[in-house]
Amino acid sequence: MQGTEVGEAYEASTSALQAAKGQRLSLRRAIAGLEQALAPPPAGEEPGAWLDHLAGALEHLDEVFAVHVQVTEGAGGLYDEILENSPRLANRIKRFRREHVDIAAAIGRAIAEARAPGVDGAGAEALRDRTLRLFADVVRHRKRGLDLVYEAYVDIGGES
Repeated sequence: MQGTEVGEAYEASTSALQAAKGQRLSLRRAIAGLEQALAPPPAGEEPGAWLDHLAGALEHLDEVFAVHVQVTEGAGGLYDEILENSPRLANRIKRFRREHVDIAAAIGRAIAEARAPGVDGAGAEALRDRTLRLFADVVRHRKRGLDLVYEAYVDIGGES
């Protein structure tokens, strides 16, 4: 008798889900690039080169995050599909949409600070601290997004 083995999970596969999965790798790479850029600048050196490197990593994250928002929030995107199939997740989707706005704004502020002229060592250290918090927020957002997708698309059976 063919069928699902006991304990086997079934994961639905849709175009919106596939687009989100493909974009997820890009987001992970952009986050890894930011993590590398957050290494403290060498002691005693002017922060200019470090700030340029950080700004570049943030600009890349900004581009990739904008695509992430489009793939998830755009018409026919992941959130529309989740809401159609699992309306019980509507409040979580609302929270993700708010987080997108907050994270995008924080990335924009960090880019502006990193590109601002005349940032000294103390200013660079303060920016690093704020950007470390942003990094943690993006990592947490990405992880919770995976949890949302799992809840929406993975059927572990047992309903019949």
